[in-house]
Amino acid sequence: MDPRQNEELDALLKDRLHEAFDSQIPNFGGYNLVYASGDSGAGGSFVLGFRAQPLELIVAPVDPRTHTALEPATSIDLTNVSHLAQLREAGYEFGLSTGRVFRFDVAPTPTLYLHEDGEKIQVQLRQENDCRELHAFLEGFMDHLDSIVEAAAAADSAQ
Repeated sequence: MDPRQNEELDALLKDRLHEAFDSQIPNFGGYNLVYASGDSGAGGSFVLGFRAQPLELIVAPVDPRTHTALEPATSIDLTNVSHLAQLREAGYEFGLSTGRVFRFDVAPTPTLYLHEDGEKIQVQLRQENDCRELHAFLEGFMDHLDSIVEAAAAADSAQ
């Protein structure tokens, strides 16, 4: 495939994923976005929006065929997270206080498909920088959770 054509398809795919996220989140401008694929029974495709202030991760399920929103997005922050774990190099699990769990992998160049005019076109989504930023964000999120747990344990032992 002509590299220029792949860049155009990458941009088109990013626009569609961005639109799916934007349609669910009114203040979308404050988030970095990355594509993730569901894992271990969680399945599906997601657009993850993340920001450090306030510390928040948005999980927006998207249809893998049309790249449109499937259901309302879920906000994960310090008020509703029950656990966060890195399962492998690019795989994470987030648990919510409601019992819902998200497991997903974030690849720097996932292969996705665009369906245009009855044709299925393979596109390699270029998100290397976004992946690095997400991994740094999630590492910071985990560190923040650890510090809260440590502070609570210290307060309990002081009593």
